[in-house]
Amino acid sequence: MMIGCPKEIKPQEFRVGMTPTAVQEAVAHGHTVLIETGAGVGAGFPDADYIAAGADMTGHAADVFAKADMIVKVKEPQAGERKMLREGQVLFTYLHLAPDPDQTRDLLASGCTAIAYETVTDGHNGLPLLAPMSEVAGKLAPQVGAWTLQKANGGRGVLMGGVPGVGPAEVVVIGGGVVGTQAARVAAGMGANVVVLDRSLPRLRYLDDAFGGVFGTRYASAGNTAELVAGADMVIGAVLIPGAAAPKLVTRAQLSDMKPGAAIVDVAIDQGGCFETSKATTHQDPIYEVDGIMHYCVANMPGAVARTSTIALGNATMPFLIALADKGWRQACEEDAHLLNGLNTHGGKLTNYAVGKALEIDVLSPALALKA
Repeated sequence: MMIGCPKEIKPQEFRVGMTPTAVQEAVAHGHTVLIETGAGVGAGFPDADYIAAGADMTGHAADVFAKADMIVKVKEPQAGERKMLREGQVLFTYLHLAPDPDQTRDLLASGCTAIAYETVTDGHNGLPLLAPMSEVAGKLAPQVGAWTLQKANGGRGVLMGGVPGVGPAEVVVIGGGVVGTQAARVAAGMGANVVVLDRSLPRLRYLDDAFGGVFGTRYASAGNTAELVAGADMVIGAVLIPGAAAPKLVTRAQLSDMKPGAAIVDVAIDQGGCFETSKATTHQDPIYEVDGIMHYCVANMPGAVARTSTIALGNATMPFLIALADKGWRQACEEDAHLLNGLNTHGGKLTNYAVGKALEIDVLSPALALKA
């Protein structure tokens, strides 16, 4: 199979879909890999590393899309990239289709077979290709939130850990999954008072058992959420419904109850965001203010630490990438129901029920798509 990896073109996105290690593995399995010149530079992988691993190089993204049987990326294809996709071609990347009708429409029009990292599952009710980036984003959230809280950036001017005689920041994390757990650990490590909200009692028990004393937990009722958000210096949104649009858990009206200059960090922005006032921003222009509350809503947070993120993502995606290349997408998905859960579009049909519900589009069963 010819595997293609273009350079990411989303603003301030420095990650790359394949590391030289992944190229070496694919070549060892008998495949050809075509890398766009400069694709890995932002993550610290010069072209020479890819050539040494056995990759072919091209200076044009159009060559990658025209020649490759499978396109491997990090972020969702941008409008210009979507025009280069074709029927019969496999796209393996993050998609986040539920809040993105334009991308969904273009992928369906292309006829390509799109497999989304974020909906591939595992045997433990986990999302193995989303988890590493969730860990990165969770650990980054308090860091960027602390920056947002600085007075020069419009924030309250509160230090996360305080100093003797001055209390620390009050941090609320909405969601106790991978993102929320990592965010709470780091925020607590910075000295803040941290509370995690979640609706799963088993998850709250786990967090109390594993981290008791490091941070607190509360049940995520509407009343508890409103009370804690009102008293917070920083609120981190870390909710996820696989494949679906994120629920809006904090309304604009609630912003008036928050402390002026408080910071919101919406890690769920890839799925539309969990605050009513959230809109996607970039690393170049990451924050904005609504009703006196500072919002940090960068849609590709892990791109800020591109080398760490690229290696972590590559470790997770490699077995699936090799399976798709060795067996073809049909056999690979037929033999692995968890990989089949990653199938989002095929032959002009949507194949993910959560996305279909969010966008009100008819869905073809993934099992039927295998036979199409």
